[in-house]
Amino acid sequence: MATLLRKIGLIRLHNRDTEDPKHHHNHRGGGGQQSASLRGKGGAKSGGHKQQQQQHPPGGAGDASPGPGKGKGKRAAEPTPRDKPPQPAAGAAGAAGAGGPRERAAGARAGPGPAAAAAVAAGGSLVPAARQQHCTQVRSRRLMKELQDIARLSDRFISVELVDESLFDWNVKLHQVDKDSVLWQDMKETNTEFILLNLTFPDNFPFSPPFMRVLSPRLENGYVLDGGAICMELLTPRGWSSAYTVEAVMRQFAASLVKGQGRICRKAGKSKKSFSRKEAEATFKSLVKTHEKYGWVTPPVSDG
Repeated sequence: MATLLRKIGLIRLHNRDTEDPKHHHNHRGGGGQQSASLRGKGGAKSGGHKQQQQQHPPGGAGDASPGPGKGKGKRAAEPTPRDKPPQPAAGAAGAAGAGGPRERAAGARAGPGPAAAAAVAAGGSLVPAARQQHCTQVRSRRLMKELQDIARLSDRFISVELVDESLFDWNVKLHQVDKDSVLWQDMKETNTEFILLNLTFPDNFPFSPPFMRVLSPRLENGYVLDGGAICMELLTPRGWSSAYTVEAVMRQFAASLVKGQGRICRKAGKSKKSFSRKEAEATFKSLVKTHEKYGWVTPPVSDG
């Protein structure tokens, strides 16, 4: 009997499920919806917790954390990097030092700036202004002392006149030579009071020699060459010493005139032809080249 009742109950359950499939579907769907709603609530809780953490970042003991509404308003008021106005340049030094390693490397490869490039194009070299100023001061002090020493000479051996008031361009008058020489006799006979020379001093004087040439009268021999150039070793870079003074150079020149049998030219026409600086410079370069080849001895006639 019990077995029969159990079979009847199973048959009724089977018929109910087969006759009402909608009820069976709703039963399964209800369970799914319930689980989905539970998952949705859990996700909402976790999402709300994360949003609350973003709105309230951890801070120090003295930080004030704004509420949700205040935080949103503050973010909206802050300009984005795209809206921020460009910052003014801090200057050339700041611009050169700004940027990352790539920008600085690119600036280094770009070479010198416009000012340096213009200086190279104009002068061919970059000479520091401080060094150039120092050389000018050394040259000026030395020449001022030279002028003072010449003015104090008791024998009035030489006198100096500045050309166009330039301290670096002198006309020097040689008033005396050996009185037993033929040159002195020529000066007396021609009423020549002095031999006039020109001295120009380079930028690196006294470490380089001045360029010296005869202006008048026109001389022959006495180591005076075409254009008034003077053949003296001490006037070359190799023979020059910064210890030489203008007075010492002029005394050496007066001695070389006498030693070389210098005479005043009295030939008609040629005596009135003045020396030129261009010719003197060309002649001096040629004689220096010749003496560098053979030394400071009498060169062959073929070399002039």
